[in-house]
Amino acid sequence: MKTIALSAIKRTEVGSVDAKQIRKEGNIPCNIYGVNGNTNFHVNAIIFNKIINSPEVYFVDLDIDGKKHKAIIKEVQFHPVTDKTLHVDFLEVSKDKLVNVTLPVKTTGTSKGVLAGGKLRMVTRRLKVRGLVEDLPEFIEVDITSLKIGQTFKVADLNVKGLTFLDAANAVVVAVKMSRVATVVDDEEEVVEASAEQGAEASTEVEATPAE
Repeated sequence: MKTIALSAIKRTEVGSVDAKQIRKEGNIPCNIYGVNGNTNFHVNAIIFNKIINSPEVYFVDLDIDGKKHKAIIKEVQFHPVTDKTLHVDFLEVSKDKLVNVTLPVKTTGTSKGVLAGGKLRMVTRRLKVRGLVEDLPEFIEVDITSLKIGQTFKVADLNVKGLTFLDAANAVVVAVKMSRVATVVDDEEEVVEASAEQGAEASTEVEATPAE
């Protein structure tokens, strides 16, 4: 996974009044669940929102008043009406400990089903995985080249070294559905085949007619 640096300032006070003032000043109250204890701090709202609004998933190199922490975003709380970021929890990670993260899914190739007129449907855009920090990729890659119309790619079909998938094994990730175009093409092919068969039968009957 990619890593992004984020500067932060340790909070000297905690509580709803202090948090409200922090937000008023254009910052976001945060907490990190650290290896050696928890720390309350705040980060710039504009800078953090660029991270959270990105489709990518990042490790965060937090610098809290000069003290370094490698972390991942654990939870983000949003305002129910304005969707404004209210609070962020980070989780400090280490090389020798397993972590649970949610990674985006990206497809590669063009499926046989799509080439035949089917429609590709992304059912699951993010997957929950568990692994060591060094084994976590930027995204989960799914090769859809072999998928035909009516076929699906499930979590059970995924195999990424060092990762354990936490979603249900039978959960569908990608599917190729029958589209209207594909249906019309199939119907036309059936008509052509039927006509060809009738023509062949008629031809056989003519050939079998005795010569006068």
